Amino acid sequence: MGQIVFAAGAPHAPGLVGLLDTAPRDSQWAVHSMYLHLSEALRAAQPDVLIVFANDHLANSRVSNYPDFLVGAAAQHRGPYEWFKEWIKCRDYCVEGHPEVASALINGLAKRGIRTTWNAENLKFDDNISVPVVLTQLDTLGIPLVPVLQNCIVPPVPDQRRCYEVGQALAAFIKEDLPEDMRVGLLGSGGLSHEPGGARYYFIDEEFDRRFLDLCASGDHEALLNEMTIERMEQSGRGGTCELLAWFVVLGAIGKCPGVCLGYTVHTEFKCGIGAVQWNVQAGEEVAK
Repeated sequence: MGQIVFAAGAPHAPGLVGLLDTAPRDSQWAVHSMYLHLSEALRAAQPDVLIVFANDHLANSRVSNYPDFLVGAAAQHRGPYEWFKEWIKCRDYCVEGHPEVASALINGLAKRGIRTTWNAENLKFDDNISVPVVLTQLDTLGIPLVPVLQNCIVPPVPDQRRCYEVGQALAAFIKEDLPEDMRVGLLGSGGLSHEPGGARYYFIDEEFDRRFLDLCASGDHEALLNEMTIERMEQSGRGGTCELLAWFVVLGAIGKCPGVCLGYTVHTEFKCGIGAVQWNVQAGEEVAK
């Protein structure tokens, strides 16, 4: 029986690395504080593997044949992909993968009605995986990574309820299929409100962001599922805010578990609301149903 020992949702806006030094001091402090907390929490939880759900920015699949979930099954995960380096300004990194868990995840989700695709080669990572890896310094923690890139932009997009169901299947997989006492960390990477390259490129919907963070921390999943629809997310930023669907996978996996907001900041040049939540999943507890 595997156990979820860490669960969080965090942003991956490229400006968090490339523009952080020029941000106001309060925004710098907020970003440093939330990611330092996540890094220390990961170190304390000591997961045997960290599964990160994040959106794919049209880099790894063709629009005409776009998977809902793409599992990275490489033995090592390197990034950022060369094409994105100048844009996100992340340092290079290499994180050990966990092909055995990746393979088991693909099969475990399939037998629970969730079909995925996979790639045993290194995926083309941009800010989706690169920013959380660099800011948590995951590559120095010795925690293997299994990235899962999901469709948040190509219709039909799996909505918040479907992503929550995928999370429930993930929880069953962890509990029933993984080796006894395997410790699993989960991270939803993406959001909050933003509209990359759109008419509202610099617009940040602070009211939406704070409501979403409050609901996540409260553990009120029914309110989350009812309020935070794809349509509502798109109102707060087309083509970007729906990255929060990655958080719904984690929410489905942990069940109605309360958490704590690790901070929130608005800086126009980040072009994205910045906030994070860690949920109170304790090591040794049975996976939430």
